[in-house]
Amino acid sequence: MDTLGLFILLMLLCFQWTIAPAAEEVTWTYIGLVGQTEWSQYFPDCGGTSQSPVDVVTTQTKYDPSLVPLTPLGYSQHGNKPLNMYNNGHTVVIELPEWMGLAGLPWLFTAVQMHLHWGSGGPSHGGSEHTINGLSADAELHVVHYNSELYPNMSAAMTQSDGLAVLGILIVTGEETNPAFNSILNYLSRVRHADQKALIPAFDVESLLPNDLGRYYRYNGSLTTPPCHQSVIWSVFHERVQISKAQLLRLETILYSSKAEDTDRMLLQDNYRATQPLNHRVVFASFSAESGKELSSGEVTAIVIGVMCGCVGLAVIIRFIVKTIRMKEPEKAKEKKQDVALNTTADGEKKEEPSPSPQTEP
Repeated sequence: MDTLGLFILLMLLCFQWTIAPAAEEVTWTYIGLVGQTEWSQYFPDCGGTSQSPVDVVTTQTKYDPSLVPLTPLGYSQHGNKPLNMYNNGHTVVIELPEWMGLAGLPWLFTAVQMHLHWGSGGPSHGGSEHTINGLSADAELHVVHYNSELYPNMSAAMTQSDGLAVLGILIVTGEETNPAFNSILNYLSRVRHADQKALIPAFDVESLLPNDLGRYYRYNGSLTTPPCHQSVIWSVFHERVQISKAQLLRLETILYSSKAEDTDRMLLQDNYRATQPLNHRVVFASFSAESGKELSSGEVTAIVIGVMCGCVGLAVIIRFIVKTIRMKEPEKAKEKKQDVALNTTADGEKKEEPSPSPQTEP
């Protein structure tokens, strides 16, 4: 190849390198340009066979008695040090101090951050990433940890198959306000736009978790956002946590995915990924099907009504028995008196009878 040809080839290579964006520089979205269906074109791991989230079909889970209750370490020890919150254009992230960790896994994991996923249509319109038997919750909280026994930091761990451990907490709505979540929701207005950061007062992170940390689903998966590294040991809790409808509305309507200087403001909504194929992966459960069976509201109502009716019926029977006994007591006493009177009369009559006259022998 002559010098001119070599020069032209080098120029073409440089030009191609210049116009081809690196994967890290691609601005991805959930819907629209570079949306979920295009992620794998720019982030190859997003097209892998062990992606998250997944639909947990409870009848197809496998009970694993070796799965012990998870133990948060230092979640409640905030030391009054403020926490950093920021809007990255995809979600709201709260950075966690390095003294927070997680036990109950094969290795010790150190907390890094937590973030939320939600929808846009209010209660019962979806918003969670994981689903249970095809049903989604209204939102989902993720608490992210890295394997601090094997790797020096999050960056090194996130590309390793055993590098990360994420807790998935499904959130549903009810009538009562959840004070723990106000520790986040009350400060969202400080980071309304993408790239905005703020310090928020420290709070008890453990108060965001379900009460029952012993029942959860475990599987190997991935990050649910690009670059979708397949490095996550997932633990999705069976028990949901509840927030109020007003709290969910605040989460769905305050934040923007656009920057403050952008002329077109875009609400940050529907920031959840669709469920991915299991591809022969097994979802394990830390509890048996019998112990983990969740009763529907109708079943609970029927049980409560049945118990109440049983109690009322038992009370009626006891009252009837007591009343019957009380009614029979006077009759027995009366009969006893009559028996005594008759016996007394009979004895008197016996005393009044004349003694027979002595008969003479012939």
